Amino acid sequence: MTDAVYGGTVKSGSPRPPLNLSGKRKRTLVEQFIKWILTACATFTLVTTVGIVLILVYESLNFFREVPVWDFLLGNEWTALFPADAKFGVLPLIRGTLMIAAISACVSIPLGIMSAIYMSEYAGERTRAIVKPILEILAGVPTIVYGFFALKFLTPNILQRIMDVGVFNGLAAGIAVGILTLPLVASLSEDAMTAVPRSLREAAYGLGATRFEASVKVILPAAISGVIASFILAISRAIGETMAVTLAAGSRPAGQGPDGPWDPTGSMQTMTGFVAQTFSGDVSNGSVQFHSLFAVGLLLFIMTFAMNLTSQWISRRFREEYQ
Repeated sequence: MTDAVYGGTVKSGSPRPPLNLSGKRKRTLVEQFIKWILTACATFTLVTTVGIVLILVYESLNFFREVPVWDFLLGNEWTALFPADAKFGVLPLIRGTLMIAAISACVSIPLGIMSAIYMSEYAGERTRAIVKPILEILAGVPTIVYGFFALKFLTPNILQRIMDVGVFNGLAAGIAVGILTLPLVASLSEDAMTAVPRSLREAAYGLGATRFEASVKVILPAAISGVIASFILAISRAIGETMAVTLAAGSRPAGQGPDGPWDPTGSMQTMTGFVAQTFSGDVSNGSVQFHSLFAVGLLLFIMTFAMNLTSQWISRRFREEYQ
């Protein structure tokens, strides 16, 4: 009597050859090592985020021991870099930040949506393969270049020819940041619209809709969660922009000069602009001016974090799943 073993035969009762498990053990060790590496990377990311938050909170508490929280949040005068008469009302910085973000949204959202509709519904595969990478090159341009672009081209050659604006103004800074965030809106919106099933397009065409009507009334609403998420991420990116607004918008807080508090043609300082200006100056470590940097940074972190959470909530709330 014989038994089949590894394609051969051995007599019944003969000892079977031992199985070689060294390869399986090696694969198991490799998988465990990869798991440890990935876990370490995820843990490092979490620890870094927690560390940033703790540093901001700790240093901000030192600031709020000298400046009341409500005076900081509701005060309408910011003269932090004048030690003889320092006031820490952050509202002028918030105004400047929100105004530049709003101007940038007026530039990036319409142009981004139109670009996304063109790439998704009108452009052919070859055209899309050329246009989309060229559009995304704008995202790779250093932000300081956008600041020089606004300062040396937009303001003297365009804005000052049609209106009375200063050399440093929020309007030029907002337009530059809008161009900077345009690829974010266009790329994410185009991805969301491309993901809409072809059957919806065909159904719209079957009902007599034109390509534009199908794009605006069917495809865009079907991709609304991704589109709105791209809007919020672009505005969040604009709020956190530093170098472009530092160069183009100036260093005077909004409403503390001859211009009105909501006048975009005048100089205005953003929250990030204040941080950049202060760190480039001579501020002694441990002073109230030094601690004000962390208070502004903490408020900026809370604003951008809230917007990112809103973007994720909208994506989950209005997400459409198609079979």
